[in-house]
Amino acid sequence: MLRRWRSVLESICIPVGAIALALLLFGLFCAIQGYNPLAIYASIYKAAFASWFSWQNTLIRSAPLMLSALCTVLPARLGLIVIGNEGALVLGGLMAAVTGLGMAKAPPLIALLAMAIAGITVGGLWIMLVGALRHYRGVNETISSLLLNYVAIAFLNHMVEGPWRDPSSLNQPSTYPLAEALQLGDFPGSRIHYGLLYGLVVCAIAYVLIQRTTFGFAIRTVGGNIRAARIAGLAVGKLTLAICFLAGSCAGLAGMVEVAAVHGRANGALHSNYGYTGILVAFVAKQNPLAVVLVSTLLGGILASGSILQRAHGMPDATVLVFQGLIFLVILYSESLYGQLPWFQEPAIIDDDAVASQFPEGVIAPAQPLDPLSSTVQGVHQ
Repeated sequence: MLRRWRSVLESICIPVGAIALALLLFGLFCAIQGYNPLAIYASIYKAAFASWFSWQNTLIRSAPLMLSALCTVLPARLGLIVIGNEGALVLGGLMAAVTGLGMAKAPPLIALLAMAIAGITVGGLWIMLVGALRHYRGVNETISSLLLNYVAIAFLNHMVEGPWRDPSSLNQPSTYPLAEALQLGDFPGSRIHYGLLYGLVVCAIAYVLIQRTTFGFAIRTVGGNIRAARIAGLAVGKLTLAICFLAGSCAGLAGMVEVAAVHGRANGALHSNYGYTGILVAFVAKQNPLAVVLVSTLLGGILASGSILQRAHGMPDATVLVFQGLIFLVILYSESLYGQLPWFQEPAIIDDDAVASQFPEGVIAPAQPLDPLSSTVQGVHQ
């Protein structure tokens, strides 16, 4: 029991300490440029968490982060590092928009369901391609998923600037807008859209799937030792494809949420770095779907503070991306600290009876209390 609590404390304290260090480094970065770090911290807090208005801005941004992060969290339980979140999100949003336009005359509930299925399917197949390349051809999943992001973004730009472009979208090429009935509504009395509910529900389902089902047990077994999993008769290939499909489907659903709740159409704004930020969320959350909710809220608040830093302090809007980058670097470094810090290690306990049982009787004489000085002298004479 004590060992479990040590592990829990370690998994909490190290990420929290890493974020605190990132805050200090970000403050130093601001001070070098002539800004007051304390004023910057206060502005970030004010923009993210100081009022109900701030919380709404934060939660609007945290919804896609929850879904995007699962695209990295789920394969990580299998031992795969997938960072194709952005590509799956972009394609999921694009296909959801096209589906919504094609079903404009269908009942809104049916059309929204079809949009969600389209986003889930396309995003899932996109990341399943990464799993297939890994399992059947031995292609590194991190590299392939990263490169596929650029393919997906290029495809989005081509379609919204070409075949699927709305001629009236002059400044920002986009598809035709969705009907108002096909846009996700907001919670009563707030600006928070129902996409947040999607994120919370999917994170809860992902936790139950990984921790409380036979499928999740098989995934954890393969992630722990793939050779032992093969010996046990587990279908590693099928598990790889299945978990990659589920991971991509979460990111694809995030794209659908962005289209139906925020933009109302597909355009270049889908490529807004929610996918890449989701990778950071996954690492900070230690691949725990429930922790993803908390970390997404934290990083959603940081994203929400970008505009206020620009207005109040004259800093570039991209300053928050510097903060995110520092968090990512420190989190990567903190990975090397697990199991190394003495505060979270169990003290070594030597069982004299267990040690003595390893030797024949008479090899180790019973310890006799000796005066330290006299025993040292005897050792020298011997």
